[in-house]
Amino acid sequence: MRVLVIGGAGFIGSHFVEELLAASPEGSGELEVTVLDKFTYAGSFENLARSRDRCSVVRGDLCDPRALRKVVPGADLVVNFAAETHVDRSIQDPKPFMDTNTLGVATLMEECLRAGTPRIVQVSTDEVYGSISDGSWDEGAPLSPNSPYAAAKAGGDVIALAYHRTHGLPVIVTRCGNNYGPRQFPEKLIPLFVTRLLEGRKVPLYGDGLNVRDWIHVSDHCAGIRLAALRGEPGEVYHVGGTGEASNLDITGALLRVLGRSWQEVERVPDRLGHDFRYSLDDTRLRSLGYRPLVGLQEGIEKTVRWYADNPSWWEPLRRAAALV
Repeated sequence: MRVLVIGGAGFIGSHFVEELLAASPEGSGELEVTVLDKFTYAGSFENLARSRDRCSVVRGDLCDPRALRKVVPGADLVVNFAAETHVDRSIQDPKPFMDTNTLGVATLMEECLRAGTPRIVQVSTDEVYGSISDGSWDEGAPLSPNSPYAAAKAGGDVIALAYHRTHGLPVIVTRCGNNYGPRQFPEKLIPLFVTRLLEGRKVPLYGDGLNVRDWIHVSDHCAGIRLAALRGEPGEVYHVGGTGEASNLDITGALLRVLGRSWQEVERVPDRLGHDFRYSLDDTRLRSLGYRPLVGLQEGIEKTVRWYADNPSWWEPLRRAAALV
């Protein structure tokens, strides 16, 4: 089986590559993995350190059809992780988000159609639905994005599904909540707070901190994507649920406890523009295929904190380069 992982040098993509390879015996020849990545600030060769000897790595842009034509033909499965993902960045400059998350997906769908790709997974987010005060969204919920990032992701999803309806392209869309785990770029809440606390600095908590998210460990997310790719129905959307619905205040408290720090290390800052209050996914459809998240939130947080504490050589250069002060 030949698998093309686009955006495979990023946080979630690199974990997905590792899990794919771990499930296939080395030397069996049963699996060939190719990674296509633009290697922006959030993707690196170092993220693929455990996989490079068993996969091919190609530098290329999702938005460039010439780059896609070098890697898409012959792939049995294409999984697209490539995306601009940071909401704050999308508020400051939305164009890169529209280019990659919407137009890039359109470019990929066209090249998959040209190549006759038999299976495609578009990896997306719960943020496309907007905010929900109670209950949970099922896959038929209307899209109502509230940030440029979420709007761009919704655009990509709609395009991918339109290619299925128009051309019969075998596309599956997956959506999940807030990911966390090793190698997440330190602009997101958990790695940002952990690395700042490890440096002895205060952490910036938006507003009252009561915004609620469904938190999912990256290994559970990757397992859900793999299951959807192998057993899902083309043209369908699958939610990949986590094991912990928690507020930003809850997450901050958990990080402080694990690191033995106090609330004096927390600095309240003005809330993000258009900050969604709550996300929640109903993942019944994927669970019917056998999906079960395995990493509890407390366990996952403890493991994640330990990884960042043990690997400052990974995150310190990234923080300096990105001016995350």
